[in-house]
Amino acid sequence: MVTIGLLALQGDYKAHQKMLHDLGALTKLVRTVADLENLDGLILPGGESTTMGRLLDRYQLRAPLTERLNNGLPAFGTCAGLILLARELENTSTNFAQHGLGVLDARVARNAYGTQVDSFETTLKVPVLNETIRAVFIRAPQIREVGEGVEILAHYEGVPVAVRQNQIMAAAFHPEIAGESRLHKLWLDSIDKG
Repeated sequence: MVTIGLLALQGDYKAHQKMLHDLGALTKLVRTVADLENLDGLILPGGESTTMGRLLDRYQLRAPLTERLNNGLPAFGTCAGLILLARELENTSTNFAQHGLGVLDARVARNAYGTQVDSFETTLKVPVLNETIRAVFIRAPQIREVGEGVEILAHYEGVPVAVRQNQIMAAAFHPEIAGESRLHKLWLDSIDKG
């Protein structure tokens, strides 16, 4: 049984926690450097990316978390979590290098699908699953570019919305809000095989 940390500084980590429990994983809330110990993986939830980045600094988590991710800690980021994981960010008034983790070889644009009123649900084809999934986009970021080592798992209107680079996975949407557990299971299975 794996133990998955949930970055619990801000955002919808409780929805991820319920989903992980339903899939048979143990969970641990991560708010301090000590909470990073003995984890098999980490979820970076949706929320407000600028606030989350600042809280990473306030609680002195950014450097140790980046180090663990660079050393192979599996991670799954949704919406704001994708933004935190990305190496480069567009559409931001803050210094992303100060607040992000930069471990996913992707360029991401914040709020590219619009404001809160532009939020939507859709069905996405995920070839690696041989199925479609429901996806909820809320002030969603857009993946504008990925590096050679990044696998695109799903597209929306021709644009990547879910990607994987080794054991780091990220989605521009919220599978946990839609009650969609198959991406979580795909990621958990990669940890078991890792």
